[in-house]
Amino acid sequence: MTGPYRVDALTSESQQTLSMAIAESGTGIWDRDVPAGKIRYSAGWKAILGYAEHEIGDEIGDSYLRVHPDDLEYVKATIQAHFDGRTDAYEVEHRIRCKDGSYKWVHSRGRVVSRDARGAPLRMIGTTTDITALRTVSDQLRETADLITNLTNEVPGLVFQYRMPPDGPARFSYASAGAREIYELEPWALAADARILDALIHPEDLPQYHESLRTCAAALTPWHLEYRVCLPRQGLCWRQADARPQRTADGGTLWHGFITDATEHKRIEAELRESATTDGLTLLPNRRHFMAQVQTVLDRLAQRDSDDCVALLMCDLDHFKQINDRWGHAAGDAALRHFASILRSELRAADLVGRMGGEEFAVMLRGTSMTSAITFARRLQHQLAATPFVVESGERAALALSIGITLMHAVDGSAEASLIRSDRALYRAKRNGRNRIETAP
Repeated sequence: MTGPYRVDALTSESQQTLSMAIAESGTGIWDRDVPAGKIRYSAGWKAILGYAEHEIGDEIGDSYLRVHPDDLEYVKATIQAHFDGRTDAYEVEHRIRCKDGSYKWVHSRGRVVSRDARGAPLRMIGTTTDITALRTVSDQLRETADLITNLTNEVPGLVFQYRMPPDGPARFSYASAGAREIYELEPWALAADARILDALIHPEDLPQYHESLRTCAAALTPWHLEYRVCLPRQGLCWRQADARPQRTADGGTLWHGFITDATEHKRIEAELRESATTDGLTLLPNRRHFMAQVQTVLDRLAQRDSDDCVALLMCDLDHFKQINDRWGHAAGDAALRHFASILRSELRAADLVGRMGGEEFAVMLRGTSMTSAITFARRLQHQLAATPFVVESGERAALALSIGITLMHAVDGSAEASLIRSDRALYRAKRNGRNRIETAP
């Protein structure tokens, strides 16, 4: 071998070792129905284990049978901790049995995206990534320098050695061929001048990038960072860096680490966050997110002991069941989206709306008196009446709206207390003939 940045021809034995050490990585998606004990897998997930589309069922009990016995309790405990709300997400590395009886290492992460009124989990969505290649590479790196270079140049990611001397600039003393994919740089260019990365790392993330390395060097704690890069060919991408530092004889710091492409993981995480806070049909905030925002406003009122007026409205589409019965549920869904669009058009930037379930919606109006809230409610009814909903057949479906209004108070014990008052007012509006506005103190 003539240098650390060149892959020399491998011997037959090395080629065999490399083939065993590195497996093609992939990511699959799963969707779990918690109460039903069912879990659906994407075709990519099944392919990771070597199964065809029809060869894996959806019983959650069967999924646990594929987990390595030594990892099973850890996996279950991690899931339960997320179900109980003790963690923001579920994330675990474990072994799983393939169709041929062998085991692969996988990295699974997910999040509960819906819960019932008591907080029990209903639905959980996540991803599973085959990390067998990376685990195998980690073991093989301990063997010989020659094998290290050959293996790391084949790994989908950048394996690196980074030195920060007591005096002078930091530098990459080793960079694998993955530099071409991770940074669109030749390994020798990255090793020649580490400052070349300053032009590629997103300007908003660059200070954190350098500060995290300085903090890691001072405390000798593992380095973990997710950051964005702006590349000529790939554009804006996410990268994840992990490394372990050690002190060198001259008082400097040496890192051995790995940088991977985290763009797809970040996209999935963003989708999971959105699905956890957004109603999928209307794209309005869901009940849980809406109530959390109301609670935040209520807490601020209580802290300031303020007389600021915040109105809370409960809205219900009258005779909504008749639309479903006459034109079908697809028309009912379209009617809900129609009303959601009207709601959005009437709100100010400081206001908030959420779908509470079924045909019920809630609105929070900040800096709004009862008189102004009633005016808003009448305008909403008028706009709904003036903007007819037309089904696919061309027929017009009449929509009307019952509304209950209350004002939030700093002494309210919770957001639920305010919501209950407006809900009672809404009930009176429905009971007294519908298409009405009722208020509660």
